[in-house]
Formats: sequence, C-alpha cells, structure tokens
Amino acid sequence: MTTNTPDANKKVLAGVLAIVLGAFGVHKFVLGYTTEGLIMLLVSLVGGVITCGLASAAMGIVGLIEGIIYLTKSDEEFVNTYIVNKKGWL
Repeated sequence: MTTNTPDANKKVLAGVLAIVLGAFGVHKFVLGYTTEGLIMLLVSLVGGVITCGLASAAMGIVGLIEGIIYLTKSDEEFVNTYIVNKKGWL
C-alpha cells in the first residue's frame, strides 16, 4: 500500500527536472538540498567553462541518473529516502 503524502508529490517534479535540467541542480533545490544544488550549479557553470563543457556534461549525466532513480522509486520509498533521511546524492 502506498501512502499519498504531500512530499510524495515532489517525486515527479524532481524526477522530471532532474532529467531535463539536471546539470543545473534544479531538482536538488526542489527537494530542499541547497548545498548540493549549488555544487551542481557551480560545477556546471564554472567547471563547464574551464573544461569546455565536460563538467556540465558530467552533471547532466548525474541529473539524468538521479531523475530515473526518483521516478522508479515508490512514493513511500522516495519519501523515506529523500525527504525523511535526506539522502543528498544518488
């Protein structure tokens, strides 16, 4: 049985944002992970300029993987892992 909590609604939003805008860490900000979001944003922008886009591509891949992980978890598992236990990375 799956519980329908307001925090479970963030799953789809965070998952889609991670897939579409993952390199910029937007999904991290939605989940309340400001530090992790800033790290992804700075690595993408600053590191992307220094490495001719390789750092941005790497952050995009991380975002894609996280988005898939978010969307494949059950609502209950998502809430327990990312809202309650605050698992910031993958």
